[in-house]
Amino acid sequence: MQKFTRFVTSISAESASDGWVLIRHEQSFAMYQGNLLHDPDMARYLGDAEYQMTLGLVDDRPCRLVRVREQIDLPGLSWHGLRGLMGNVDDSTFRLLGVAQQLDIWYETHRYCGRCGEPTAIRNDERAMECGSCGNRQYPKLAPCIIVLITRGEEVLLARSANFRAGFFSTLAGFIEPGESAEEALRREVMEEVNIEVDDLEYLGSQNWPFPNSLMLGFHARYVSGEIVPQPGEIEEARWWHVDSLPAIPPQGTISRWLIDCYLARLAGQPEPPVPA
Repeated sequence: MQKFTRFVTSISAESASDGWVLIRHEQSFAMYQGNLLHDPDMARYLGDAEYQMTLGLVDDRPCRLVRVREQIDLPGLSWHGLRGLMGNVDDSTFRLLGVAQQLDIWYETHRYCGRCGEPTAIRNDERAMECGSCGNRQYPKLAPCIIVLITRGEEVLLARSANFRAGFFSTLAGFIEPGESAEEALRREVMEEVNIEVDDLEYLGSQNWPFPNSLMLGFHARYVSGEIVPQPGEIEEARWWHVDSLPAIPPQGTISRWLIDCYLARLAGQPEPPVPA
């Protein structure tokens, strides 16, 4: 298992020749003979590069994202979206793929300057896209979100949207709006989505979530009052679940599952699991 150790913005040509390469086309990563990380020589056979970007260090070797112009077909080569890889790769690899996807989307949506409309280019000394005409720089953006497990003794509130698979429930979540604190956003989202009031807000930890570029701030909150009324068009179903009879819930490695597992550990008097990467 390779370990994604740290982020860097630029590497020398000599270091790059001895590093790792991730290949991506549109929304998919290339897997060759079961490997997502390729050596530079092998990567040349997986398509012509449209652009490339430094991601960081994997086992102290530099790793680059290479976006190819087309999705080629070779024996032993398959293409996989990030959601399909969730739970099928180790946490370190998933984190690396998440960084690659977020930066790829950032590049794709910032090819032209938002100020003057001229083309932009990746800077070599920092993570930024710079306009060659007016000098405007754009940096990768993260969208802060709250995600919360609402508790009521031995019950927890879980909800599902229409695009969830049948029988699957999760915690509530929502984006923080301009001018809001995380706590204000939490209270607003809970009231909007399920029509209840909460108190005793407790921040537990955070997780970067690459769908597409969220920073999830995880909370527990205690139920105070109100009857559940799902928000039309947003929440298909929401209900209280006893901790001994939970439905299908998010997989290990997600912050939503971690919030649930932390509460179950507390009720059982056991140590809480560590926050996922």
